[in-house]
Amino acid sequence: MLTVAWPLALILLPLPFIFWRRQTVQAEGGRLQLPGISQTGKANITSHSRQSSKRYWLMWSLLVLAIARPQWLGDPIELPSQGRDLMLAVDLSGSMQIEDMVINGKVVDRFTLIQHVVSEFIERRKGDRIGLILFADHAYLQAPLTQDRRSVAQFLKEAQIGLVGKQTAIGESIALAVKRFDKMDESNRVLILLTDGSNNAGNIDPEQAAQIAANRKVTIYTVGVGADVMERRTLFGRERVNPSMDLDENQLKHIADVTHGRYFRARNSQELEQIYQEIDKLEPVSRDQLSYRPQAELFYWPLALALLTSIWIALGQLSLFSRTKNPVPSATPRGDVRQ
Repeated sequence: MLTVAWPLALILLPLPFIFWRRQTVQAEGGRLQLPGISQTGKANITSHSRQSSKRYWLMWSLLVLAIARPQWLGDPIELPSQGRDLMLAVDLSGSMQIEDMVINGKVVDRFTLIQHVVSEFIERRKGDRIGLILFADHAYLQAPLTQDRRSVAQFLKEAQIGLVGKQTAIGESIALAVKRFDKMDESNRVLILLTDGSNNAGNIDPEQAAQIAANRKVTIYTVGVGADVMERRTLFGRERVNPSMDLDENQLKHIADVTHGRYFRARNSQELEQIYQEIDKLEPVSRDQLSYRPQAELFYWPLALALLTSIWIALGQLSLFSRTKNPVPSATPRGDVRQ
């Protein structure tokens, strides 16, 4: 269905007509005579003026139509009436750039692995509402709970390590998620927390935040990211190191236990996907039936036509200017010449 978003803008359509009529009446009443212009020249100018007025009217109408924002509305689409409410809290601290993960045989950093697996998880969450929290020195809400999975996945894709600092504020991320869930009456209230370190920033203690979450019936699934053993080259050959020595698994297990969730260790993509199977076991919550109508903006069509009309007007003005500057001489009748 074709419609306009701002119909009140259409009241601007008659303004040029009113202005043009007023100017015409004043010109006819004054009868201004310009010396050096013949009746034929004045007739040509008057004819061109009328044509220009029509072109100006056309351009104005197209501009007003573009301002009114014409749209094409599609058929109503019903949204799923059942689903889960899942908030994702993703660690963006500096340690997430450690390259100890593998995707399809290629070594990548921890955050790249999370982006790869979590994006697939978001894509499969049809009917669920997904939110995204990014945290490092502090926690920030990147996307509220929404069924627009594409936007949430795009926000995660555009995130960068160190975007919000270098440290790890686990307590703040939990508190922020609890605050967002407080606005939901009927909800699963599930937080998936992915981190590779321990809480060393923020103003809220993780244990205290977990207790508040438990009181508000928020279930937290914690995920510790990082490999157990990693080989690296040194001057004395290869040595085996533990790249996850900063990971506080005891703290993450405590947070999960207090909130009746589970702790997962993600050493690779297969282990990270285990949590998604656990989430699928949760019963979806019934919601009110909602629908939306997809819309496509069409304002650029009249705007483009208005631009073409303006070029048409400019060419007409140039043509008139060239004719008045170099008029065609009129023929002189031949008469008798007396000697």
